[in-house]
Amino acid sequence: MGCAKIFAALRRTKQLKEGDDSTPLARCLGLIDLTALGVGSTLGLGVYVLAGSVAKTVAGPAVTISFLVAAIASAFAGVCYAEFASRVPKAGSAYVYSYVSVGEFIGFTIGWNLILEYVIGTAGVAKGMANYIDSLCNNTMGRTMREIAPINVPFLADYPDFFAFALVIVITILLGVGVSESTKLNNVFTALNLITVIIVVITGAIRSDPANWRISVDDVAAEDRDKVGEGGFMPWGVAGIMAGAAKCFFGFVGFDCVATTGEEAKNPQRDIPLSIVLSLSIVFVSYFSIATVLTMMWPYYLQDADAPFPYVFTQAGLPIIKWIVTIGAIFALCTSLLGAMFPLPRVLYAMGSDGVLFRPLSAINTTTKTPLLATALSGLFSASMAAIFNLNQLIDMMSIGTLLAYTIVATSVLILRYEAESGPIMNGVKPLPETPYTVARQTFNLLGLKQPTQLSATIAKWSIFIFFVLALVSCALLSAAAGRARAAAGAAAAAAALLALLALYRQPQNTVTHLSFTVPLVPLVPFLSVFMNVYLMVQLDYQTWMRFIIWLVIGYVIYFFYGIKHSSLNEKNQELPSLAPPITNGKFEEKHIITKF
Repeated sequence: MGCAKIFAALRRTKQLKEGDDSTPLARCLGLIDLTALGVGSTLGLGVYVLAGSVAKTVAGPAVTISFLVAAIASAFAGVCYAEFASRVPKAGSAYVYSYVSVGEFIGFTIGWNLILEYVIGTAGVAKGMANYIDSLCNNTMGRTMREIAPINVPFLADYPDFFAFALVIVITILLGVGVSESTKLNNVFTALNLITVIIVVITGAIRSDPANWRISVDDVAAEDRDKVGEGGFMPWGVAGIMAGAAKCFFGFVGFDCVATTGEEAKNPQRDIPLSIVLSLSIVFVSYFSIATVLTMMWPYYLQDADAPFPYVFTQAGLPIIKWIVTIGAIFALCTSLLGAMFPLPRVLYAMGSDGVLFRPLSAINTTTKTPLLATALSGLFSASMAAIFNLNQLIDMMSIGTLLAYTIVATSVLILRYEAESGPIMNGVKPLPETPYTVARQTFNLLGLKQPTQLSATIAKWSIFIFFVLALVSCALLSAAAGRARAAAGAAAAAAALLALLALYRQPQNTVTHLSFTVPLVPLVPFLSVFMNVYLMVQLDYQTWMRFIIWLVIGYVIYFFYGIKHSSLNEKNQELPSLAPPITNGKFEEKHIITKF
């Protein structure tokens, strides 16, 4: 395959027939099921493990603000997912969204990142659940395994966690049985989880002491002073809040699993966007309330990082509440594990159906109506990761893949909003000659265009690209070590990014009226999503970036040696190539095409 053909293949986009809701999967999920799935998959590790861990070592009482920052970043991403869910009611989530808007290569990249997100998410929840249960047993399992089979490798866990491995395998079997059965169990566990959260918040509020948010270094014993930073509400300052937000972001990952149910929801174009918004709202209120009472009940530097609430309620002299919370936490972590595992086989199924990954992954069992092979491989891979990695490494590895997926979803929303119509005359407007003078005037729409043209669409895409680069540069500079020159350069890059935002704002948009949900305040909201996601990505350490790059290299090897040749679009384009644009005002046609970007 020549370079020109390869480049064209990277840009080809998938087209979906408008109104086509056919699927071999079972459509059995309603709004309550979808919301429970989103809440259950998200409201688990963040409540019962993450809040105490981040408060103790990263943010202190300001972990509440860290959750707020992470929630805002997730909300911006959530509304972008919601619009795409109303556009593309298909399985595959962000993979399909990017495939139909920006091309196959970006779609594969996002799909490969989603695999990482869901594998690591499943492994992380399993590891957190295993640590939580072990801490209730005085860490008996951990001590025994360290003595019997220690792992002396710096980037791996201290010992093989067979308990976490077994937890993932059990959930895999449950998901293989059928969607309807597993979601009914998820609904019950999610209800118990929410009841537990309410009990914790009410009881914790009664025993709260606001003085724990004003702890001074002088009030701490000498042996503990290295654990309190500078004291007060923000012991590690704004840097601690943002570093905590990067970790707390892990607690909000999961709502996007709802977007993978496009072929299993009864009314996906209405219920999926609504369930995403409801899920994020419920989860944020729960996290913020839990973090508040946790850090007010007990000093942040004395928290138990693995099982904070059983420890805090023991110290507070409330053993009954301790065991209620303990049992509720186990149910919550079960639902979180189920929700983390649920989307992975759907992404593999979607990518296998399109041929960019191995086609046997798209096989659907006629009895269970689930992709059994994809489910089994997902379970084995996730279980293996849970067994050999520690929790902090898993959290960081998942965050980077998720943040990149969120970034490209927001970018895809912008591309679709500013896409031009097809044909020599677009919306009654003849294409203008692309002279430097015309381009310069149209950069801020001095031509007064009311509908998008190829020129305005091209300017919009360049504005998006320039903003992304400038956002990356400014975030890297602003998060680096202090220095006037570096801060000035970061501020200059941020100002230039705002100029790119202004140029995009001035371009005419496609009016989308038939969607059940659209992102408000375009382009501001998608741009804020991109900026916050990029900022959180640069907070992660270089080892996480190296692991992520290795993962991408493995994926690209698979794509260039298998996916690019076996893609359904490659087969279709060999039969009947087309030059139509991928999307017109959000409507899809039954064509597989190659588009210009």
